[in-house]
Amino acid sequence: IPFFMQGSHQACGSIKELDAFKRASEIKVDPDKPLEGVRLAALQARKTLLVPTPRLRTGLFNRIVPPSGATKEILRICATSQGIKEYSVPVGLDGKARVDLVVVGSVAVSEKGWRIGKGEGYADMEYAMMVSMGAVQEDTPVVTVVHDCQVVDIAEELLGDHDLTVDYILTPTRTIKTNCKRPKPQGIIWHKASVSYEMLEKIPILKSLRYREKQTGKDVSLQDEHSDSANANTPAALNEKAMAENTRLQAAMGSAQIGQHYVESDSLSPRLEGSGMITTVYVGNIPPSVRASELKCALREFHATPLRLNWQGAQRRAFLDYKDKATAESAVSSLKGLSLGGNTLRVELAKNQRNKGQVGINSQK
Repeated sequence: IPFFMQGSHQACGSIKELDAFKRASEIKVDPDKPLEGVRLAALQARKTLLVPTPRLRTGLFNRIVPPSGATKEILRICATSQGIKEYSVPVGLDGKARVDLVVVGSVAVSEKGWRIGKGEGYADMEYAMMVSMGAVQEDTPVVTVVHDCQVVDIAEELLGDHDLTVDYILTPTRTIKTNCKRPKPQGIIWHKASVSYEMLEKIPILKSLRYREKQTGKDVSLQDEHSDSANANTPAALNEKAMAENTRLQAAMGSAQIGQHYVESDSLSPRLEGSGMITTVYVGNIPPSVRASELKCALREFHATPLRLNWQGAQRRAFLDYKDKATAESAVSSLKGLSLGGNTLRVELAKNQRNKGQVGINSQK
């Protein structure tokens, strides 16, 4: 997103004149350099400021929390990329955000409200995810801040159903109300080419959202799922084969219930059982309403089925055994951001790994 020195202060400052800004209590502003002045204006006006995490790799938003009694200079730092790192707390899919105003960066925008970004689709994705989590409504205004030379005619055929449009354009010399009639995205359009297995691996929170929407019965098929059916050697097809293998393991899983604490496992081979290779993953922050079967379903969906599941529902945790450290680390990466029963789960390698051949699993402190 191009940054312009001349006129940037005037363009960003004009947002304070918008009624939509005056009424807003919670504002989402992209982390782009040209929007630094907007982030500062929001902080100075004591608005709740949400900033998307870079490329959505560690979550959806960061909420900027200035220190108590912050001076103007500290607020100015909070509005920068460095301040976002130092003075923020993460907000996930279950963060109950209620965004009153959305501010996005643009490469180009038309007076009709049609917008072009960098081409990677993150602003469109962020908005669609906010729709899915109920953070924005149909009438939530969207603003962009650009230089006057970035306001150009854009051919409508360049736009897709997933592209975000804007209601206001702020430049150093003008405030343009677009009166855009083109509908904004109504959620993630999963079958579009912009959503792929590769993107799901890069954005764990997107994978978690897909799982949650699938649980409600929504069609979350990806475009590359259809092309994969023609090639049994694609990564997606290989994942399906892995799931088929896991089905055999799941069929062998039994349970020995002891109160609300029980262990479910397949029959580990003697080679694995005695090899000392097994690595355990800790899963915490499990809501009391969630059952072991729901976690197992999520593990299969995320291609992270363990050799053994140790369920400790009363303690709101579980332990997952994997055949080696690499497989366990891959599972942690896949499950990052997973939400069950309204909670984002805590997933990490268990701090105390058991010894070779030991049956019990040490507790996570």
